[in-house]
Amino acid sequence: MLGILGKSLSTGIVTTSYPATPPDVSAHVRGRPEIDWANWKDARPAAAICPTGAIAYQDAKGQRVARLDLAQCVFCGLCADVDPAIRMTHDCECAARRRADLVAAAGYRLKPDGTHERLTSPPAGTPACRGEASAAPPPSVEALGRQIKRRAGRIFGRSLHIREVDAGSCNGCEIEIVGLNGPVYDVERFGIHFVASPRHADLLLVTGPVTRNMELALKKTYDATPAPRLVLAVGACGCSGGIFGVNYATRGAVDTVIPVDVYIPGCPPNPYALLHGILTAIGRLRPEHGC
Repeated sequence: MLGILGKSLSTGIVTTSYPATPPDVSAHVRGRPEIDWANWKDARPAAAICPTGAIAYQDAKGQRVARLDLAQCVFCGLCADVDPAIRMTHDCECAARRRADLVAAAGYRLKPDGTHERLTSPPAGTPACRGEASAAPPPSVEALGRQIKRRAGRIFGRSLHIREVDAGSCNGCEIEIVGLNGPVYDVERFGIHFVASPRHADLLLVTGPVTRNMELALKKTYDATPAPRLVLAVGACGCSGGIFGVNYATRGAVDTVIPVDVYIPGCPPNPYALLHGILTAIGRLRPEHGC
């Protein structure tokens, strides 16, 4: 015990001071892909190499509708490797209240060879299109934390209690959730606590594609959580089924089994993305719940 105490004292404070100082983010960290829709010459190479179908297109009568679905995206960067119109960003704040808000689609007139002649209908301002120069900068972790603590106190009385449910994850998301609880991010400073029982929880963090063996357990966990309850689908697998999709062993996305309030894309989403999703979830409560 004395050794642990001595090590803690010698190490000092490791909790991030962001936004007082810039975030220490590796240059290798991948966030959402960003498409230069106006100068995109051909959607076919990126669609062909995408392992989950996050980039797809449909052709009809000389027109093409190309789309990017962040709920399916695993942020692998393969599309950016084959298409100069696509680049990987460091933006992981992609949480959305509706599944449809994670999809951006654009229309093109085609040339005879199947390449894009010109953009006919630009995508709407979805999270997939965020990040242009006109967009406002995202709130900092500390600002998000203050909002979380304030809203959680108003909605739930004191702090926010979370029960994490692994419905079939590869454990990549669980590693990020453990990081959220660690001394660097120290989520408890925002009044957020993880609990062992869904009966004590306000919010469910659900990871993984829902396996058929976990389907009933997830439903029972949801039913055991007191209302008003919130559900966050975490990662590409939770949002859409991800790389696994729907098959003999999995049901796919969390919302095929229980209602979802917020979707957090990523593979896996980092702790900052998780905080952003939690804040979005708190703002999702209906007026009759005291929001």
